[in-house]
Amino acid sequence: NGLRVLEGLAASGLRSVRFALEVPGLRSITANDFSAKAAALIARNAQHNGVTHLLQASQRDASMLMYEMRGKKDRLLCVTCTDMAVMAGNSGETCYSKYGSVSIKAKYCHEMALRIILHSLDQRAGVYQRYIHPLLCVSVDFYIRVFVRVHTGQAMVKNSASKQVLVYNCVGCGSFHFQRLGKRTTQGTHIKYSAATGPPVGAECEHCGHRHQLGGPIWGEALHDVSFVQKVLSAVSGNPSRFGTARRIEGMLSMVTEELEDVPLYYTVDNLSSTVHCSTPPLLQFRSALLHAGHRVSLSHACKNALKTDAPPRVLWDVMRCWEKSNPVKRDRLSESSPAHHILSTEPILQACFDVREDANPQSRRRHLTRFQENPEPFWGPKARANAGGGGISSDLEDRRKQGQNKRKNQITDATQLKSFPCKRFRKGKCTHGEKCCYSHDLQQTDKME
Repeated sequence: NGLRVLEGLAASGLRSVRFALEVPGLRSITANDFSAKAAALIARNAQHNGVTHLLQASQRDASMLMYEMRGKKDRLLCVTCTDMAVMAGNSGETCYSKYGSVSIKAKYCHEMALRIILHSLDQRAGVYQRYIHPLLCVSVDFYIRVFVRVHTGQAMVKNSASKQVLVYNCVGCGSFHFQRLGKRTTQGTHIKYSAATGPPVGAECEHCGHRHQLGGPIWGEALHDVSFVQKVLSAVSGNPSRFGTARRIEGMLSMVTEELEDVPLYYTVDNLSSTVHCSTPPLLQFRSALLHAGHRVSLSHACKNALKTDAPPRVLWDVMRCWEKSNPVKRDRLSESSPAHHILSTEPILQACFDVREDANPQSRRRHLTRFQENPEPFWGPKARANAGGGGISSDLEDRRKQGQNKRKNQITDATQLKSFPCKRFRKGKCTHGEKCCYSHDLQQTDKME
């Protein structure tokens, strides 16, 4: 009979309009918003795009509307969250009040945000004797989006506690450990539930001697259903002209299928190197070292230089110790209380091999798929601050911006080219080179640059 779609917080209804125009086989779409102006805008957008036969505008309380449209059959729940600052660790207390979980400011914050949302959904579903099954959860640009199947079953709800974990994060070296909230033991056909034992760490980090932060609870199970993702990937690859962002969808879904399902969170190679103050090893060499040691490793769609692995933190630091021996740091400059001093003072137990393995480079990377957002235009990014008077960008600011573009790529090799730049010391009356100065002493040019 076709799918029925409910968008509870539709605002202008543009997403519902896209559903009506791009998703075949829909039975009906209800775009709801509590604002009267928004509901009127939804109706106007539906009429403008010629989808009034599918899309119906609604001005209701979203909670009541969803409650009235509930059913006994399993449903697909799609949730988008844009308050990344809260879930990324800037306000742990606010995150707890909204989602029932304390966020941590760490390199893995984007994946942790996904797991916070899944924990919140599973916790609220359990109140109604329901549980969730994540199909696809992605962190994209400045927001996260999860697709979960909601099932009903009192017996399966009992597994919820064993699916949640607490995170012990070291504030010094960034190592993290997990503590399950519940324990589930299977004995034949009988399942026994009991309290978990812990904690998994001591009062201080065994690697650097610093204290731990406690975050969570978060979802500790798989983020994706690989069979579902592969079906979506096949549908997108079979008709690439259907979506304008098909290249990026294919690249991201390909990365999702390569991620380790049973390994929550990730490390970043540059953060590991920054901790011990050494040069960053190439990603393929670091991945190869872990594979040579007998551990599994994958990339993550949530971060460009992420490293998901089942290797314990001690193995990661042993790899970094071996890398530091061939790329030494000035240890006399390290503070005795720094994480780098504690880590490098210990001799590695594992002798890492950095020979590049073929399986260290995943297929999505070999095929050069578009895995992350590309800039839509040259020099794209944050622009200058808006003027207080509401005017546009001044011509002087535009000239300075153009002059600063590519200044690192197009290095000046001819000293005569420096005459186009004003002398800062001359402006302050401190230049002693006179006519021999390689910079310009033209006051008009200096005033213009100021």
